[in-house]
Amino acid sequence: MKFRDGMWLTSDQHTVQYAEEVYSINNREDGNAITLTCPAKKIFSRGDTLNLATVSVELEAQFDGVISCEVTHFSGARRLGPDFELYPDGHPKITPNISKSDKSTTISSGSLSATVSGSEHTFDVKFHATDGSRSLTSLLSRSVGFAYSPALTTPKQVEDLSGHKHYVFTQTELGVGESIHGLGERFGAWNKVGQSVEIWNEDGGTSSDQAYKNISFWLSSKGYGTFIDTPDKVDLEIGSERCCRLQTSVNAQRLKWYLIYGPTPKEVLTKYSILTGKPGKVPSWSYGLWLSTSFTTSYDEKTVTHFVETMKSSKIPVEVFHFDCFWLRAFHWTDFVWDPEFFPDPAGQIRRMKEAGLANKISVWTNPYVGQASPVFKYAADKGYLLKRTNGDIWQWDLWQTGMGIVDFTNPEACTWFKECMNKLFDMGVDSIKTDFGERIPTKNVKWHDESVDASRMHNFYAFIYNKLVYETVQERYGKDQAVLFARTACAGTQRFPLQWGGDCESTPAALAESLRGGLSLGLASFASWSADIGGFEGNPPPWIYKRWVAFGLLCTHSRLHGSNSYRVPWLIDDSSTEPENCTEVLRHWVRFKRRLMPYLYAQAVESFTNGWPTSIRAVALEFPDDTTAWYLDRQFMIGSQILAAPVFEEDGTAEYYLPAGKWFSFWDGKQVEGGKWTKEKYGYLGCPIFVREGTVLLLGQEEGEGGFGYDWLNGGGEVRLYGVKEGHKTVVVDKNGDEKGVLEVGKDGELKGRDVLQGDWKVEKVD
Repeated sequence: MKFRDGMWLTSDQHTVQYAEEVYSINNREDGNAITLTCPAKKIFSRGDTLNLATVSVELEAQFDGVISCEVTHFSGARRLGPDFELYPDGHPKITPNISKSDKSTTISSGSLSATVSGSEHTFDVKFHATDGSRSLTSLLSRSVGFAYSPALTTPKQVEDLSGHKHYVFTQTELGVGESIHGLGERFGAWNKVGQSVEIWNEDGGTSSDQAYKNISFWLSSKGYGTFIDTPDKVDLEIGSERCCRLQTSVNAQRLKWYLIYGPTPKEVLTKYSILTGKPGKVPSWSYGLWLSTSFTTSYDEKTVTHFVETMKSSKIPVEVFHFDCFWLRAFHWTDFVWDPEFFPDPAGQIRRMKEAGLANKISVWTNPYVGQASPVFKYAADKGYLLKRTNGDIWQWDLWQTGMGIVDFTNPEACTWFKECMNKLFDMGVDSIKTDFGERIPTKNVKWHDESVDASRMHNFYAFIYNKLVYETVQERYGKDQAVLFARTACAGTQRFPLQWGGDCESTPAALAESLRGGLSLGLASFASWSADIGGFEGNPPPWIYKRWVAFGLLCTHSRLHGSNSYRVPWLIDDSSTEPENCTEVLRHWVRFKRRLMPYLYAQAVESFTNGWPTSIRAVALEFPDDTTAWYLDRQFMIGSQILAAPVFEEDGTAEYYLPAGKWFSFWDGKQVEGGKWTKEKYGYLGCPIFVREGTVLLLGQEEGEGGFGYDWLNGGGEVRLYGVKEGHKTVVVDKNGDEKGVLEVGKDGELKGRDVLQGDWKVEKVD
């Protein structure tokens, strides 16, 4: 949303007014905030206080390193819901400090302060480290205000705003060389400077500027982040209206955001997760291979059985088998009734699959819509479970599903019914739910059961209540730490209900890169778990793309073979090739590689759940924030804190990657490499750039064996690799449940202490 025509002129579509000065500063009674009264022109006499607007700016100390800023024009506007569920684990205590002098007023919240200039007829608010060590950003002249659209011809038009939109905006200063990242699962350039971004969930695929998961939080390379506290649409101009400013605007009377100071980016994410919620813990078994029927393919029990039997005979264990949408009858999605023509005995089929060891867990597809062809539509409509229009009709359209209605999760009775439907699936042996869709939620002429909510604010927030309901239902059935979803849509806070996958991508190298950028961006909102459709969703991947995507997919926390109108089992990709490094061999290799990595990967995941970090895909900049190059790396990633990996995007196997300064070791042959430079190499399909940081104690388990990915690796034997370690280097050891069991630490004599936690045959190897 641009309000100006270049630097000098206002857009002819808007009337814009700015906070021109700070007229007065008042302390709030509780001592936690100060309020600035800011008129829309400079006040030189008493007469200047008449016939003009004012904006109030409240700066509040939230907790250590976090200050909120709320800008309000008309304070009498109703505060409609829904609102984000902030501080779900409790509000940390803070003792703010407010100091005043002739030159300034400063409010401090632990390590972060905001200083308001005391100079006459100025508007200047600076955010900085309390100890003075770092300047973060500022609200400078004409950086706070409001706008009407279309432009007013007379101030009297404000009497009736039905024909106008009202926006509140702020413009925070961008520093020289500062880069901005995050804002959800975005598939374009990772650095958002120069981009216009809308925080508005849409089903746009991975090759557009739309996003399924819009998160109103961005991270700066300068060591701070900003969370915008509204589920409503947010328009951002990130150095794209004024090159030196980041503009945030909302169609409302208020705009509130939280500035979060690290100073490291990992600390910023930890504080963000205190504010919006820690990422949910997922069970270790969920890290295994998920195999899907794909989307619009034709399949029945015979097809499914053939797939899982062939995978087993190929020694590729399927941890989770997923039935996508056509387990349901056409035109009946989602009424939770299996198609009797293709699945006459679903409970029996699921039981037989598990008993034969063909899959350890079962997942099924759902969405929050009901097609009118199903008798369930009339039942849900009569009960008041579906979203309505303002005239009382059920809201329906034919986009996606014929005559579909939307489940109204603001109705507690609708939630109870939806839970009952899912529990019937669990009774059949279903273990996990794919919560698809939930992006195109209407906002015009709709009436929710909860009349206190605003339709526009419900658009993004629907993702939260939808996934929360399903996730908590799975938790109630299988246990708090055994719940896992496969969700497509999200908003701030949805990291509490894992896991999310990257949506509809094409079967191309470009789409692989898009997916990686999406994972990197989403991880910067405390999403610890993430996945993408291996091979690409749309189209038919050529064997080389499939194999390169397999490598990438098995390096993500979660790994699923899924397509649109073609299957993703390996032998159908290359026509059962028996050539070296064929699709079946490559898939088997990377599944075994990931299983071997589980003792390390799950320990890193547990740390991520606790701290609000992405596990894999983790941006390199989170581990190397002082390396300028790291803030521009969007074709590689960290697996936890100690391993760096880069996908291969070229058919000839050429890979280009950057290693930050320091010593690194190739995972494959132990070769030592000095970082701080770019390298170009070729890799076969059984490899890709994977490097281990110096000082790493790496715990590796077994490639295969009983128990799937949730096996007891501490008693199964394996290998401990010591990469250029010195005294004090260590790693935390967790079991398959994520419980800490001990620490492996390098002693003064170079020997490994704490080995008693490992049972069975373990080999220790030094890599120097």
